[in-house]
Amino acid sequence: MAESPLKTYRIQGLSCTNCAAKFENNVRDLDGVKEAKINFGASKISVQGSATIEEIEKAGAFDNLRIRDEQEQVTQKEPFWKQKENIKVVCSTILLLVSWLLDKQYGDESIMSIFGYAAAIIVGGYSLFLNGLKNLVTLRFDMHTLMTVAIIGAAVLGEWGEGATVVILFAISEALEKYSMDKARNSIESLMNIAPKEALIRRGHHEIMIGVDEIEVGDIMIVKPGQKLAMDGKILKGASTLNQAAITGESEPIFKTVDGEVFAGTLNGEGLLEVEVTKRVEDTTIAKIIHLVEEAQAEKAPSQAFVDKFAKFYTPAIMLIALAIAIIPPLVMNGDWSEWIYRGLAVLVVGCPCALVISTPIAIVTAIGNAAKNGVLIKGGVHLEEAGAINAIAFDKTGTLTKGVPEVTDFTVLDDGLNEQDVMGIAAALESRSQHPLATAILKKAEKHDVDYPSIVVDDFTAITGKGIKGKINHEIYYIGKPNFFEEVAGLDFSDDILKQISGFQKEGKTVMVLGDQIKPLALIAVADEIRESSKEAIRKLHALGIEKTIMLTGDNIGTANAIGSAAGVHEIEAELLPQDKLTIIKQLKQKYNRVAMVGDGVNDAPALAASTVGIAMGGAGTDTALETADIALMGDDLSRLPYTIRLSRKTLTIIKQNITFSLVIKILALLLIAPGWLTLWMAIFADMGATLLVTLNSLRLLRIKE
Repeated sequence: MAESPLKTYRIQGLSCTNCAAKFENNVRDLDGVKEAKINFGASKISVQGSATIEEIEKAGAFDNLRIRDEQEQVTQKEPFWKQKENIKVVCSTILLLVSWLLDKQYGDESIMSIFGYAAAIIVGGYSLFLNGLKNLVTLRFDMHTLMTVAIIGAAVLGEWGEGATVVILFAISEALEKYSMDKARNSIESLMNIAPKEALIRRGHHEIMIGVDEIEVGDIMIVKPGQKLAMDGKILKGASTLNQAAITGESEPIFKTVDGEVFAGTLNGEGLLEVEVTKRVEDTTIAKIIHLVEEAQAEKAPSQAFVDKFAKFYTPAIMLIALAIAIIPPLVMNGDWSEWIYRGLAVLVVGCPCALVISTPIAIVTAIGNAAKNGVLIKGGVHLEEAGAINAIAFDKTGTLTKGVPEVTDFTVLDDGLNEQDVMGIAAALESRSQHPLATAILKKAEKHDVDYPSIVVDDFTAITGKGIKGKINHEIYYIGKPNFFEEVAGLDFSDDILKQISGFQKEGKTVMVLGDQIKPLALIAVADEIRESSKEAIRKLHALGIEKTIMLTGDNIGTANAIGSAAGVHEIEAELLPQDKLTIIKQLKQKYNRVAMVGDGVNDAPALAASTVGIAMGGAGTDTALETADIALMGDDLSRLPYTIRLSRKTLTIIKQNITFSLVIKILALLLIAPGWLTLWMAIFADMGATLLVTLNSLRLLRIKE
């Protein structure tokens, strides 16, 4: 029998981690449900089983949760003060004010004022009571339980006004908490609505507007000027500038023409484009970003795991302390029962762990969402925290500090008796079998000179990793590789004149390859990979942020490495490295600096990325490997986002520490007021609400951090 499919739903109104856990358990207990898992950060629940949306929504009725299908488009939310639960708060507040005026007019024993306070409690807190009473029966202690006991106790003691005030302040606190969590999640909600839900597709001789779910790989999508792309694809016809800010965070439009890769959610500028769809809607880059960010928000950061563990013991402890305060002084010291029960109730209210429990997740959700909008994909709270503690950063050279698009600057034939076209043909024929980035540069050079290299047959082709290649053409063995490759493999020595030419190219920052046979070198090929404009400024900013060591790792020769490394401004340069050498250096750096980041392209540098504390991949927008393997992906193809990421991470760590401190200090101060009897119920709820709001608003400051 086949397993039930896993279905994911969006949740509206989820703002409390305790409520999230309760909702998860309620759904899990539904008939036909095998498993349920909630993602608080993304406000989603995954359900395996046959439960309907109505049944799941009923399981969340205790907190007025609304459920919708994951694929359903986000509808415009009602204005904050028109939402049903907030209208109840307004009505309850009006009843409280009227009752307070009656209290002043006729005294606190007046039946009218008592009736008014009771009405305010019922209107504003009936859902709170229902949940609290259910929790009491099942001995489940959360904030609803604490508040219910406190309010019932206040009513029994005749403190109707304070009971009503507690209900209203608690309701206001919850409403503002939901509003703040929605604001924190807006980054992802806005990403979900970036790409259009339908596109103009040409099939045969007809152009039809269809939903993205019906679009197949290979379909031709027509994108008019000013329209957003609905799917990832490759341009077949036309040219235009595209604003890729939604994907890479870069607001500067990028010019693209035939064969250019384009992404769903990007805005077409002035040209009409015909695009061949290359991915289904669920596989587009924007879909992957949203999925990975939401998964990241579900990952608990180390600080959050600590807080959750602390809160697990904290709530029962508060219940016991409140009980002790309520009964020990009257029993042992002959204290007044009503006074000490009142104080115990105040402890219950002020001890509510809302602010403490939400202190970390709201900061993580806000930071990861803000990063995604700015072109940085952080794949979990643990990586967000680790990035802020980095002491050293290692950079790959090609494609990271440099543009990664090398060009042949010099092709020098060393034997006057040889034809340049013939020699270039041999080089291009060999390199056409290679996967090395420099091979592309040689092929482009050959094509530019109309060299017919595809017709040249190469036999016995072999690539020697990190050193060079060899192959047989017309029964003759040829080599292309680094100068020292010839000494090791072919046993050739170079004349002083050739060595001088090689050294001269390298001092200019060029990579030199030698083409030769088993007897002599035939040509020198100098290739230059230009440094990115953003690299130097990014390195400078990292040093200003206090990064102790920046180091460039490359398989290139020392001359070229020194030229690029000096231009970029890194502290140290390691050249002529094989992939395993990079891994060794990362391990050495970790021993010395403890936390080390590696920045690379996510493919060739996979071992070093994996060994580092935080692996950072460049150009994630076009690289599936980068999105899958790295801890952090810089979606734009430059380093300008790296200093921003470090600052965001450090600010997040600071805010989490501030939040935990706020939560505990406010509660400790409030608890100190119990001894002299100064802590009232409304002061207790105000302290709890104040701590929650401080924590929430403080976390939302992370939305303001920009590049």
